[in-house]
Amino acid sequence: EENGHQNKRLKGDADEEDAEDQNKKSPKRKIVLLMAYSGKGYHGMQRNVGSSQFKTIEDDLVSALVQSGCIPENHGEDMKKMSFQRCARTDKGVSAAGQIVSLKVRLIDDILEKINNHLPSHIRILGLKRVTGGFNSKNKCDARTYSYMLPTFAFAHKDHDVQEELYRLDRETLERVNKLLACYKGTHNFHNFTSQKGPRDPSAKRYIMEMYCGEPFIRENMEFAVIKVKGQSFMMHQIRKMIGLVIAIVKGYAAESIMERSWGEEKVDVPKAPGLGLVLEKVHFEKYNRRFGNDGLHEPLEWTEEEEKIAVFKEQYIYPTIINTEREEKSMANWLNTLPIHDFSSSAVEMQSNKNAKKSSDLEGSDGCGDDSD
Repeated sequence: EENGHQNKRLKGDADEEDAEDQNKKSPKRKIVLLMAYSGKGYHGMQRNVGSSQFKTIEDDLVSALVQSGCIPENHGEDMKKMSFQRCARTDKGVSAAGQIVSLKVRLIDDILEKINNHLPSHIRILGLKRVTGGFNSKNKCDARTYSYMLPTFAFAHKDHDVQEELYRLDRETLERVNKLLACYKGTHNFHNFTSQKGPRDPSAKRYIMEMYCGEPFIRENMEFAVIKVKGQSFMMHQIRKMIGLVIAIVKGYAAESIMERSWGEEKVDVPKAPGLGLVLEKVHFEKYNRRFGNDGLHEPLEWTEEEEKIAVFKEQYIYPTIINTEREEKSMANWLNTLPIHDFSSSAVEMQSNKNAKKSSDLEGSDGCGDDSD
């Protein structure tokens, strides 16, 4: 029995030594990965362990990390073990050209090639950098830049009969769009631009650095434009609602004054533009770069060398998906048809009392005796 125990011990020690040798060859290090992906067909970026019917970008990423030998299998099941953190939690259908994730991996040879070999072609790792041990891609990020690509007929006035493929955005309308988008700059209370946040919730206040619409261009006989927005951080659906409200104003469904009202305490009905055109373009780490970027040990988190690869990926996977899906599924055109349903003139209180008044007048046989005092 004693010999048996000793043999087991020796075998255990040998296994441990093998594992140690393996780890010495490829020690675990904190890194960031630069990711690009087309989000169509995915339920967002963030993995939902135990809910496999909703496939996410991280499901495919973790699987590739395990298969390439960068992380042990159990780290895939419990992502805290590899200190995994994504910079931005993109929503369902949203794409990215410059997403950043931080994690601890074994630095194996040809690591990028091996990870990419286990990923579908519409998800690519474009770059890798070593970072400090305590680095967290979400907390260390100073700002995020998103773009939103949309067909320009979205800005055509509701009273004009428009043929979508023939519509071209005129200078005057583009200037008006940019004047409205510029109103978002600075700090505002965006509680009306997300769900489940009250007007007095401090986290509803967000800082927007810039927002503008670029020059229109033609793809597949249809005119498109790209809106860029840079902000400290964004809440769920915030950008889509910011754009949705500007479209509603330009089309003539809502008065410009609704913008100021939406930052006040009352509940305002803000429409949410489709997710299809939204792309996470870039994440910014200015403070981290100032502190560690030139310390001789770490590189600054800038990706100038990868810019060409990013541009190629967008042309190959992101833009064609947005354009083809728009043409086939008409997501913007169908959404524009829902704008008349929104009540832009009333506050939530008025809307509720109008509903109540209608109910009571229906019950009373609509004899016109309703109380209009409110």
